[in-house]
Amino acid sequence: AAEDGAMRTTWQGKAGRSPLQALYESDQFEQSSLQAVHQQRRELLSNVCTRYTRKRRLLRPEDLRHLVVDDTHGLLYCYVPKVACTNWKRVMMVLTGQGKYREPLEIPANEAHVSSNLRTLSEYSVPEINHRLRSYLKFIFVREPFERLVSAYRNKFTRSYNTAFHKRYGTKIIRRHRREPSDRALERGDDVRFEEFVYYLLDPRTQREEPFNEHWERVHSLCHPCIVHYDVVGKYETLAQDASYILQLVGADAAVKFPASSKTTRTTDDMTAQFFQDISPFYQRRLFNLYKMDYLLFNYSIPSYLRIR
Repeated sequence: AAEDGAMRTTWQGKAGRSPLQALYESDQFEQSSLQAVHQQRRELLSNVCTRYTRKRRLLRPEDLRHLVVDDTHGLLYCYVPKVACTNWKRVMMVLTGQGKYREPLEIPANEAHVSSNLRTLSEYSVPEINHRLRSYLKFIFVREPFERLVSAYRNKFTRSYNTAFHKRYGTKIIRRHRREPSDRALERGDDVRFEEFVYYLLDPRTQREEPFNEHWERVHSLCHPCIVHYDVVGKYETLAQDASYILQLVGADAAVKFPASSKTTRTTDDMTAQFFQDISPFYQRRLFNLYKMDYLLFNYSIPSYLRIR
């Protein structure tokens, strides 16, 4: 449908200037170290894309299903599950809600994920898609890939309430990757081990049958950062400051604040390392290769706990 080739981000704000230009010109942000950080992230992303993507392809409407649109503030947000996406969807509902919502945390989590509450770019016509890709501020939030993967595993396979995932994926994983599974495990699929989940991800049949679920799909496959030129690459590790930076850039109402994280169950680097203790170096390397582009594109180093040197 669209190619973001000539669309090298010329986000036009209300005064006809891009927010980045406006930012450079404002005294408040002069010599801003945050500005420099985001410039470096964009440059690194661009360099890795140039190096590793041989053939540019056109975007298809289905590529744009994760890009949430805010026509009021001229904003496109590509959501990545397990990277604060529930809170970002809540914020987008406040921004696009014409005053219906005032406080992000008042919106129940399940309501934030109801697809009809937010429009995605795939719902627009080709000319409308092109216009928004050219002129809106585009942002994405990313996270250390294996930390995100373990977070997805913990959420989807170790929580008793996620019965839909246990039935849909757990039963298949156990059937294929467990020796002599019990009838109960085959029926319920609610005790998948991390090692079995890794085998499932690396099994060639998995991606032949269907795309990865969005919770463990690679960011570059969800958000196409080598075709869509993102203005801001936010990181989970610097979530609060990156979020306020974006809200300032688009001139969001000062009352709209990104929710502060209060989770004590958050997946950390140490926790991720524990999950990888029982994964053999052979499978660690294969899994790293599967997520390698996300490591490269977003400048994450090889985790010190991996035995793949």
